[in-house]
Order: sequence, then structure tokens, then C-alpha cells
Amino acid sequence: MPRGSFAVLLLLAGAAGLAAPRSASAQARPDARSKPAAAAGPERAVRRDIPMTDMIRRAFAAGTRDSSGRPGRNYWQLRTEYSIDARLDPATAEVTGRESVVIHNAGLAPMTALQLRLDQNIFGANAARLEPVPEITGGFKISRMSVDGVAVDLKPAPQPRRFFGPQPPPAVPTAFGLEQTSAQIRLSKPIAPGATATLEAEWSFRVPKIEGERGMRMGRWADSLYQVAQWYPRLAVFDDVREGGWDTDPYLGPSEFYNNFGHFDLRVDVPAGWTVGATGVLQNAEQVLTPAARERLAHVLDSDSVRNITRPGEAPAAAPGARVVWHFVADTVGDVAWAASDRYVWDATRATIPGRGAVPVNLLYLPGHAQSFAQVGPATRHALEFYSKLWLPYAFPQLTVVDGPEMGMEYPMLIMSGLGAADHETGHEWWPMTLGTNETWYGFMDEGFNQYMNILSGADRAGQKANLDGLGQAYGALSGNEQEAPLMWDANYGGPMYSFQAYGKAPLMLSMLGGIVGDSAVQRAMSEYAHAWRFKHPTPWDYAFFMQNALHRDLGWFWYSWLFTTDAVNGSIAAVATRGATTRVTVRQDGQMPSPVVLKVQFAPTGAAIRPMPNSVMADSATAIVTYPVDVWFGGSRTFDAALSFGGRPIQKITLDPFCRFPDRDASDNVWPRPPAAANAQAGQNGMMAAFMGRGRCQ
Repeated sequence: MPRGSFAVLLLLAGAAGLAAPRSASAQARPDARSKPAAAAGPERAVRRDIPMTDMIRRAFAAGTRDSSGRPGRNYWQLRTEYSIDARLDPATAEVTGRESVVIHNAGLAPMTALQLRLDQNIFGANAARLEPVPEITGGFKISRMSVDGVAVDLKPAPQPRRFFGPQPPPAVPTAFGLEQTSAQIRLSKPIAPGATATLEAEWSFRVPKIEGERGMRMGRWADSLYQVAQWYPRLAVFDDVREGGWDTDPYLGPSEFYNNFGHFDLRVDVPAGWTVGATGVLQNAEQVLTPAARERLAHVLDSDSVRNITRPGEAPAAAPGARVVWHFVADTVGDVAWAASDRYVWDATRATIPGRGAVPVNLLYLPGHAQSFAQVGPATRHALEFYSKLWLPYAFPQLTVVDGPEMGMEYPMLIMSGLGAADHETGHEWWPMTLGTNETWYGFMDEGFNQYMNILSGADRAGQKANLDGLGQAYGALSGNEQEAPLMWDANYGGPMYSFQAYGKAPLMLSMLGGIVGDSAVQRAMSEYAHAWRFKHPTPWDYAFFMQNALHRDLGWFWYSWLFTTDAVNGSIAAVATRGATTRVTVRQDGQMPSPVVLKVQFAPTGAAIRPMPNSVMADSATAIVTYPVDVWFGGSRTFDAALSFGGRPIQKITLDPFCRFPDRDASDNVWPRPPAAANAQAGQNGMMAAFMGRGRCQ
């Protein structure tokens, strides 16, 4: 989670309310007397398909993906096997390391190059970045690289570039761009499909010091606490959708990651007396923990209580000597990160995962933060258990929460967090840690989906029903802002409204989808999607096709509007006329996004019986909800006449979009009779803020 996103996070989480999520009423065909009205103003063409770019067309043609939204018959993905040895020197703040990466080319084409992610270079003086860094450390110092035992030329002489035809392979593997966050090694010998190669590297960097600010996904407090992430040269994703296979987007700061799944064997060498928490399962407790600590740890899964493992001032290491090596192993993860301190207190609790049983939750924190961390364990337990029921069981064998300057960041099996972000960061263990989405391009599939589920979790933790009313409608106040990039825009270049694009918009989109099919149906379909793409790399097309198949709806119009545009519905009640027993309501949509027509009809108290219409349901004894499907707009008209007939029962009030799910710039014209002008003005003033905050403004 990037810096500066806590406001969006906390405010969206606050959208949990007292009301239960409402399921949409059954969408019957329009009454014969209801029809598109004569056009008043220009008609609109409603696009009803999902645009297919060259990238996704290639995947469909290759059979790796298809319109079912599930992995195709020829789906493949790269797998990597890392062995990493790291050493921390607190006196110099240096981490030195060496690694070996076995690369399995599961693709259909030979690899003529290797693309590297060198995230530490964002702390270099000359690296491209979109935000300031806390300290210029110089980034990576790479001293050696080799491919299958052949040394990589790290400082190649400038070479003439051919403008036509393929570039000839170099005589030896040759590296380019090692000072940036994305670099390439051109290979002298391609890696054939089905073959493997081994990349080896030795490197070092200085961990940036953090003073009076939040860390940038890592950092240190003085020389006593280190959070270390994005810290080793790692192989970029080579997949079936990118032209050329490799993900070459740089790491610029705000946007996050896209990683291969693989196996990691990690050893961290620290001074004796230091405690290390990391991605993976500790392999050598006998060497790094005292008998007393091991005994306490052995009982963590016995109950939900939070148990102390090491106390303030109590050294964890059992082995004598000046230094000790902590050994962790993690399988089927996209990354590894770690934290170390000579002051950590270690507590632990458990979370009981449906279908799996209990897993340990480790809490490493400074003694002065004991009061806030007392709530981190229960909050993390709730998140693991709730999201396991909501989507799919937590996939990993443990989770560790580490204190430090980065107050909200996620890695597989490890989150850097305190109480405020524990739920959000734990949510990332589903996306992108289990569903390996490309966060750099499609941040909404990571942060946005997480924000949505945080609303559900926050309400559950408070013993309430989640209320998603108002979120979808609130987007109308923001739609059309030139600073907003569509969700399908590469989030690296999301511009001034990056946080809204990545975090804020997806919950609004899913609020509208719930207004069409019901919130429970949305959540069921997303659970099925999570199962289908577990430990794979879904794209937005896979998600959209999967969801509409799971929901048994043609939703091309919906995905087009929400993913590829910044359009809104902007509905209104244009006119109401009663003739005999029939009241005709003219509904208008001035935006480019269509939506179903949902009307709440409130009757005057007369005591007479209400005769429900075929396309209505009774909300209570004096209120009916009438729904017409989105299809009524597909002919191009901007107005629709809804003919309401309830056996002559007088109508007192009509509200369009009563659950506030469809984007609308001004909701005051959704009510008949119109509210006072002062209320109209207040609604307009509140609309923009509601969209940014993710707060419903449904009255």
C-alpha cells in the first residue's frame, strides 16, 4: 500500500453501516404500458461489449485465456526457485547478499533476455520515480552476476543499435539499465521452452533511515530496527499476455508489483540477540530460539489467547556466538520480505481457517508499542478468518506482523503494520498474494478489491451488516473529472487521482453491481473467481468475463463503462403524470452509462389494498420497489416512461434509485415531488466529498 493512502483506507472502512445490504429485486420485462419515451435531446449509443486489446487477443488466440473467464486450456506461467543468503550489519545499515534463481521457462517461446526488478534503485540518485524518497542510499551495488555459470557483463561498452531486424545476441550475457528499477540481461544463449537456467548474483545496499515520517515500503529506525523489502534482484514476470513476454514497467513509487510464484529458501544472518520475522516458515528454531521460547511457541495453536514468546530484554537466540542465521522456507509465493530488531517483543496467537484448521499469527513489536499491538492480534485473527469465509481459505502456513517505520505494507505471510492497517494489509494476502494480479497496471484488482472487502470486514467486526448503499451513486459527483484515469489505465501513470483510481473506485463499482444482482451474488461470484485463479495471474478481462458468466448476466455494458471510461448514469425523474389508475413516470439518463430503472413508490395512507404490479415487490405494507432492466436503454433513447398501476392506490412519493447504487451527479432530481432547493444545494456540496471518501449519501 503506497504512502498517502491511509485517508482513503480509513474513510472507506468507515462506510460500514447499520443497514443490511439489499438484494436487487427480480428484473422483469417492462410492463406493456412502459416504454422508451420520445427522445428529448440527442440519443446515445450504448456500447455492450468488453473492448479487446491486442494483448488479450493474443492470449485468446493462443488458448491461454478465453471468454469463460477461467484459465485457458493452454494456460502457463513462469516458476522460479530462489536461494538467498543475506547478512545485516547494523553498524553500517548495510545488507549484503547472494542469490541463486532457477528459472523454469514454461512458455511457448524461447527467452532471449531476462528482465530484472531492481526496486532498491528507487533510492539511487538518478532513478526515475514519482515521489520523494526518505534518503538517497545509492540503491543496489551489484558486484557479480552469471547465467548458467557464464559471467554477465555488467558494464558493457556502448554498441550501435540496429533499427531494422532483430538484434544479434551478445557474445556473453550483457546487462543494461542496472541503475534503474527495471533492467535487462540480454542472453548469449536463449532459454528454450521447457528448459531451465540459473541466474546468480551478489549485491549489497544500504537501508534508508526513517525519521519523523513513514517508511517507503521499508526502512530502519536508527540501528535497532530494520524492515527490509523489495531488497534482492528478482526476476520480472514473463507471461502469456505481454508482447515479448516480459513485464518491463519500472517501479516508480506509488504503484506496486507483479511477481512470479515460486519457492524461496531464505537465510538471514544477524547479530546474536536479534529477532527476525519473515515470509515463510522458520526451519531452525533449535538454533535461534531458547528452550523457553520454543516451549511457549509450541502452545500457540492451543487457544485464541495471545501468548508471549520472548519478553522485553530477553534474547531469543539459544546458540552462543556473535551472530546467528535465521532460516525460512516459503513455497508458492511471489516475494519474500523480513524485519529484524534487537528490541522486538514476540507475541503469538492463532487464527482458525475454515477447512484448514489453526495457523500461527506472530506479532513482533517494540516494548513501547505494547498497548496498540495488544489489539493487532485479535484484529488480524478476525481478518484471516473472515476473508477465508468470504473468498477462499487463507493459503499460507503462518502470518507475521512486524512493527516499524512502514506502517502499512504487505508481502506473502508478512505484513508491516500496526492496528490501523492490520485488516487492510491482511486482506492483501488474497489479492495479490494468492491471486497474482498486476498491481502496477491494474491497481483496482489489488487495492480496490481490498477496500471493498474491508468495508464488509469492518461491519462484521462491529457486529453489524455491511451497508453498500450510496457508494455507487456517489461516483456521479466525480465522473468527468479530467484528472481521473480509467481503471484500465496503467496505474503507474494514474496521475493526480491515482489513489482514487487504485483504491476508491472499485468499491463504488461493486456497489452498483450489487444494486443490479444483489451484494451476496457479487460476493459469491468473486469467491468462485478467487478459487479459479488461485496462484495464477488473472487480468481484468478474466475477471469481467468470469463474473458475468458466474452471475448469468450479459454485463458488457457495465464493464465497458466502469473499466474503460469515466462515465456516469446521471439519472433523474423528468416528469410524473397520473391519468386514471395509471401514473406515468418519465425517467431520464443524461450520462453515457446506462443502468436499470429502480423506483421506490410510497403510497398515501388510505387503508385500501395495494395490487402489486408484475415487475414490483412490496418492501413493506405501504412501499413498492419497481424494477425495469437496463435493456430498456439499449434502443438508444435517453428517456423511459414507466407506467405504474397499483389498483388506483394514490402515490405520495417516488424515488429513483432508492438504494443509491447508480452514479448520479445530482440525486435531488431523483425524487418526486422535488425536495426544497436548500436540500438540493446541500446534496450537490456533499456529492464530491462522498465519492472521495467512499461514504454513502443515501437518504
